Order: sequence, then C-alpha cells, then structure tokens
Amino acid sequence: MNALPFRVLIITDWALGEAALLSRLEQALSAGPHIAVQHRHPGATDRRFFDEAQQLHRLCEAARAPLFINSRVDVALALGAHVHCTGTSLPPREVRRVLSIAGAETRFISCAVHGPGDEVEGSDLALVSPVFPPRSKPDDARATLGPDGFARLSATLPCPAFALGGIETTNAGSVKAAGVAVISAVLHSSDPQAAARALLTATSR
Repeated sequence: MNALPFRVLIITDWALGEAALLSRLEQALSAGPHIAVQHRHPGATDRRFFDEAQQLHRLCEAARAPLFINSRVDVALALGAHVHCTGTSLPPREVRRVLSIAGAETRFISCAVHGPGDEVEGSDLALVSPVFPPRSKPDDARATLGPDGFARLSATLPCPAFALGGIETTNAGSVKAAGVAVISAVLHSSDPQAAARALLTATSR
C-alpha cells in the first residue's frame, strides 16, 4: 500500500445543512493538498447516504482529495472511494478481502480505535479517540486519552494513527500523530480554509 497522501481528515457534519456543509468543505479543501474527507451520516437512509456521497465525491474529485465512506463498502466501490470501518461495520480484514475480490486492492481502509481490543488488522490507518473532549459530542462520558495515552495506544498499532476527538488548531501540535481527524475545528470555524491550513501546519512535523 502506498504512503498516506493526507494528514488532515475532515469528517462530515450534515447537521449543518447540505449547502453549508459542502460550502465549508470546499473552502477547507482549498487550503491545499494533504486533506481528506470522511462521509459520516448516522441515521440517513441508504438512498440519502448515497446521494450525499455522490456530492462529496464530486467535490473531492475537483480538489483531488481522498474520500472515505463510513461502513458502506458497496457505496465506496460504486464511487471509487476508500472505506472507514466503525465498531459496528465489517472488520477491516473482511473489508480488505471484499476490496481484493472487487479488484480494488489500492483503496485505503481506516478503522476506529478506542482501546487495545479493537480490530485493526487490514487497516491502513486508525482513528484513535477520544484524545480530548469532543466538541461534537458534549455528552460523551468516555475518559480521554490525552497526548500520552494516545502515544501509548498508537504505539501498539500496526498502522499509522490519526488523533481524533477535541482536536483544535491550538492543540493539534501537542499530539505526536501521523495526522488528525476533525469535525468542529474546521466545519464550525468562521474560516474553514484558515483552520484547515493551520492544522496542516501543525501536522507538518
């Protein structure tokens, strides 16, 4: 598998509204290369999820940015996108097998990791969380890892680790990670382009 071509991953927040989200993503992607997008929309119908994925695909194609699809391997294959595995989706090793059968071995697979028992085999990168209290989940009662806990957990993984959860432009540089995954830090910013550029700078070590 090729080296990861990005170090900032922006996860969608469809609660912003379709027009606002796409506009903010377009602004963020204009900050430069090394940015990817992850399509996440819990509760969306299959048709709505696919229609949204198509819009994101067009946006990412124009910016030459990788697009990850949460859980839905079929949607990812239909659009030539990458796959993100959650705790309730197929495990990464099975997604890898499906992609291989479909002749899509070069697609990236990411996975969610919250502790040492989570399934990682077959992944190209792991989104390790929560590093700090997530702004997008104010009721999240899980203990945060902090930079030290993130370092310890990521050291046990067989793939690069991205920091997720409460990552901001002000603290991204304090976490020794292969990259960062964010929602609010970019999409809820008054200047998504500047926020994305600041995160790229913070992760350029």
